[in-house]
Amino acid sequence: MKLIVGMGNPGAQYDGTRHNVGFSVIDALAERWQIDMTREKFHARFGDGEIRNERVVLLKPMTFMNRSGDAVLAAGRFYRLEKDDFLVAYDDWALPVGMVRIRPRGSAGSHNGLRSVIERVGFNDFARLRVGIGKPLGNPVNFVLTRFAGQELIDAKDAVATAADAAECWLEHGPMTVMNRFNRRVDDEQE
Repeated sequence: MKLIVGMGNPGAQYDGTRHNVGFSVIDALAERWQIDMTREKFHARFGDGEIRNERVVLLKPMTFMNRSGDAVLAAGRFYRLEKDDFLVAYDDWALPVGMVRIRPRGSAGSHNGLRSVIERVGFNDFARLRVGIGKPLGNPVNFVLTRFAGQELIDAKDAVATAADAAECWLEHGPMTVMNRFNRRVDDEQE
């Protein structure tokens, strides 16, 4: 059993914001694999099913970003998951819009949602799927709650689809293969 968590904030006012790209990745996977996401448990909305011959739980914490770790801990304990069974998808302003990166472990950096997960589960060596949202020009708190527009919207939708592809690859092959396939620089793709 694997757990794929998408980070975001609950509520219609946050739909489509930069901070909710993790939720968008979960929605894309649920749609592709026809996984019903209407159940509620673990302080989250979730669904389970099979993706690429692997039993998977898709999880969208409903605790708001800064308390996402509560839902991840509850689901992880319930399903008795190990460190290698977690993948967390979230927004990252250190990456340009449209870029996707996976890491097998690391710190939370400035991401409070990721910090909450690390604090609650008690370890930081789980896979994380970073989806670029662009660098804030002003206040980062206000920036992450804005919506994509114009070309950024197109690039963000492409990045969500790419992140869903990367999550599927992670299920089949693990983080190192995903890193080799998906962690490319933007100018690598233009050559």
